[in-house]
Amino acid sequence: MRDAPPDVLARGSTLPGLVLDRTSRTPLHRQLAEQLKRAIECGQLAPGTVLSSEPRMAQETGLSRITVRHAIRSLTDQGLLVRRRGIGTHVAYDRTPHALDLAAVHEDLREAGRAPATEVVFCGTQPASPQVAAALALAEGSEVTVLERLQYADGQCIGHLRNHLPYDLLRPQLLSAHDGRLGSIGLYGLMRAVGVFACTAQHAIGARAATTEECERLDVPEGSALLTLTRTTFDQSGRPVEYGNHSYPPGRRGFEFRLTAGGATCRTPRLRWRWASC
Repeated sequence: MRDAPPDVLARGSTLPGLVLDRTSRTPLHRQLAEQLKRAIECGQLAPGTVLSSEPRMAQETGLSRITVRHAIRSLTDQGLLVRRRGIGTHVAYDRTPHALDLAAVHEDLREAGRAPATEVVFCGTQPASPQVAAALALAEGSEVTVLERLQYADGQCIGHLRNHLPYDLLRPQLLSAHDGRLGSIGLYGLMRAVGVFACTAQHAIGARAATTEECERLDVPEGSALLTLTRTTFDQSGRPVEYGNHSYPPGRRGFEFRLTAGGATCRTPRLRWRWASC
């Protein structure tokens, strides 16, 4: 029997070489989560790798089960780990880039010295348009959950976000009850809370003239050009679980890509926001 490559962990093991500083002001659960996250992003914990059980990981690391559970929950909320009854916790297969989730965008804004905020404009249901129905693999006119938001930085509106989700997966009443959490854990975090896991996504970036409604909401002159991001997100079975249409004034926001070659260490192409200095 051939041994597994030394840089990829075997099933049911804990990351070797963990360094936990009990004198640090950083909580132990965060130290554990950050080291596991780095191992996932750089491929040491490959997609599908089953982690040790919480009791075993607690024993191997010398941490309490509560501390381990807190770290695992944090990575699950980020879509990096998936918990399955009877199987255990494993590294998620291809995942939606964290930087595209609103919670991560808010974190990036804070790191850039900006003050983020989100306003929920609409949360309800609407009949699926032909475009939405095609993206979500639904019949035209099917009832879908619609979430519409405005995103702000330092009081200036920097984005108009509109998300459509299958009604049977996420109903408006489940979402509206958590409006205050959208800025902290994001839409994907709320989806995961009800058992809907976004694993892969297709993105299309474009540009077009702003509509009259967008000019008013984004406070831009009539006829202004906008950057657009259209996204269809899929769960692990390949079912479409979210379709988004977002628009941004290019002077306030942009996109940066980092792509890695096949032999590179990190496994996931990343799309990150670029912030204007205004």
